[in-house]
Amino acid sequence: MSDIATLVPEPADTELAASALRGIDAALGAEGPVRLRLGGQAGEVEVPRSALAALAQVLDSFAHGEGVTVVPSQAELTSQQAADALHVSRPFLIGLLDAGQIEYRTVGTHRRVKAASLIRYLREDDARRQAAADALATETRELGFA
Repeated sequence: MSDIATLVPEPADTELAASALRGIDAALGAEGPVRLRLGGQAGEVEVPRSALAALAQVLDSFAHGEGVTVVPSQAELTSQQAADALHVSRPFLIGLLDAGQIEYRTVGTHRRVKAASLIRYLREDDARRQAAADALATETRELGFA
């Protein structure tokens, strides 16, 4: 299997995904090991709750007709792949890399970004944005506008 997998649901998959998601959500709320019954001769398998939670996220996207891309955290992305993952232009990403906001390494003259570095940047960026929004909301209340 390659490092990056893009999964796109077929139109008929959305209803099946929504139905499966309801069952997965119920299983996540229960105590004890999580067992999945498979069709055919495969029988049952026990899966980690964290993997089941990831499956629930995939099913939720599928239920809404949206595809997902699965990237292992240690996968290395080209600068274009990293820019695409952030929904920014490649020159903007290069600026983030050069500013030290996202870790990367060079292979020859090419930059490689670990997926984990992108995830870390996204989490930190979300935290900065949330802090700014909270500060703005507080200032709005203090000024009597809300």
